[in-house]
Amino acid sequence: MAVVDSFDFLYSNCKDVFASTRDWLAIFGVYYTCKKTLTFTYSLLSSLNCHVLSKIQQQDFRSLYGKWAVVTGSSEGIGKAYAHELANRGMNLILISKGEQQLKKTANTITSQFAVNVIPIVVDFSGSSQIYDEIWLAIKDKEIGILINNVGVMYDYPQLFLEVPEERLWQLINVNIMATTMMTHMILPQMVKRGRGAIVMMSSASCMKITPQMTVYAGTKKYVDYFVQALKYEYKNSGVVIQSLTPLYVATRMTRYSETLSNPNLLIPSASVYARHAVATLGYSARTTGYLPHSIMLWLLTMLPDTLWMWGATHLNNGLRRRRRLASMQMYFFLVASNFCYLTYLLIPYVKIRPCSSFFLLCSFLSFSSLP
Repeated sequence: MAVVDSFDFLYSNCKDVFASTRDWLAIFGVYYTCKKTLTFTYSLLSSLNCHVLSKIQQQDFRSLYGKWAVVTGSSEGIGKAYAHELANRGMNLILISKGEQQLKKTANTITSQFAVNVIPIVVDFSGSSQIYDEIWLAIKDKEIGILINNVGVMYDYPQLFLEVPEERLWQLINVNIMATTMMTHMILPQMVKRGRGAIVMMSSASCMKITPQMTVYAGTKKYVDYFVQALKYEYKNSGVVIQSLTPLYVATRMTRYSETLSNPNLLIPSASVYARHAVATLGYSARTTGYLPHSIMLWLLTMLPDTLWMWGATHLNNGLRRRRRLASMQMYFFLVASNFCYLTYLLIPYVKIRPCSSFFLLCSFLSFSSLP
């Protein structure tokens, strides 16, 4: 009987304790649900403001920031598309890139389409630090309102760290980090002095979590993203707008290693489509993908645990590597077969063989011309 009484007493006490704990758990559950709801609502309203209202209320960049815009890496891809969008808004341009012929072609195209001044500056950002003296001499008398830090390099295709050539590693550091840092250091002082201006820095969604087979590239883009956040805090009262762009894949020369990534669609926009959306977000968001479908995708992806993100990134990049190797093997086989037929054409003077060999010779030429 005493045992039963003891058990009833113990059960009664435990029930009281658990009842109190259950109340606290319920309170915590309500708090967590409210917090997540408010966070989601804020994110949704911010996205609407960034991607929808920004297109309805188009800003006058010249009056807000200044008359001139500097765009690095502007001979092709996103940089070239950004230059077109800024020219469309009346900004005079200073285009900086290493491809002289392509850069001049871009400058001529813009001046023929828009009533703006364009100054091309040919420099290789992977070179020595002397290039920044050359740039400064060309821009020091200009009122720079907007700086687009777009220039960057990427892997030729997804690679393990030890597979990346040493030369490319230096390029990743010098171009993705040094160029962004030094161009900002060069132009930010005059913006702070005037109390207005805007700096846009091209980061990447790969920096949001650990991304295997993009190790150094993602690391340089993480630097850019943190650099923006720190600068924004340091100069929050200066009147200078500083923005970090973290897009997913955009169909440019950097993604030519994959046929899938090179064909524009809703989730992989062309450079012109991306720039048209991204330029509108300036002044509306300090950190954005610049493109609404990317923002939705990235919001979903960042909810994944780090382990699952890394597993998914590894499988995606392995698939891209396999397809690239398969395409390379097919191209190699085709070239060998074509050249063998060409030698046959030269060495065996039979009329019946020559038409077939001529066909393979033509295919060989087309294959060479299509190599990346």
